[in-house]
Amino acid sequence: MDDKKKVEIKTSRDGSHTLYVAELDEHYHSVHGAVNEALHVFIDAGLNQVNKSQVNILEFGFGTGLNALLTAIHSTNKEVHYHTMEKYPVELDIVEKLNYSGLFEEKYAMLYKELHQTEWEKEQEVKQGFFITKMQCDFKDVELKPCYDLIYFDAFAPDVQPKLWTREIFNKAFEALVPGGIITTYCAKGVVRRTMQEVGFKMERLPGPPGKREMLRGVKP
Repeated sequence: MDDKKKVEIKTSRDGSHTLYVAELDEHYHSVHGAVNEALHVFIDAGLNQVNKSQVNILEFGFGTGLNALLTAIHSTNKEVHYHTMEKYPVELDIVEKLNYSGLFEEKYAMLYKELHQTEWEKEQEVKQGFFITKMQCDFKDVELKPCYDLIYFDAFAPDVQPKLWTREIFNKAFEALVPGGIITTYCAKGVVRRTMQEVGFKMERLPGPPGKREMLRGVKP
């Protein structure tokens, strides 16, 4: 998506907001529940599966910041270093209209605001033990260090942005993970699963969030 495409705020079925890009006919989250999807795909199937006291996370697609917020909330007793990539950040005036802040305790409403107001390209501790680095970059161009325990792959769908679901991109993700590292995504397309297998991931299909039959999770052997 480029910065000229307009976004509209929509309410998903669990009452949480998502963004809709009419030009692409694409939502940032599931219309069946933005928060429910993020909790299911990235927290339950991702963060909660990493048994380490210090976790390095890489996110493909910062978007609305919902995944980062939920990770900060649910990373109790873990020190998290959260690196997130986004080529076209959502404008702050749009972010301020999203209702995530009203869905959680007041302290997390302030945290959500801070996640968006922190400087780009600089690591900052926004909550005790939660460090975030936002990188404004193209997934295809960034150089990644092989240090991550967990990857959230939350790019727009393959039909919308096929260049982000290629062997090249997944190989980059594979190389960025430490052995035993996990990658998780809402997508369950067969071609995506096979491409991830080709670069070396051990893949599994898991039950999907509301509205989706399946999702994918991979592990680097």
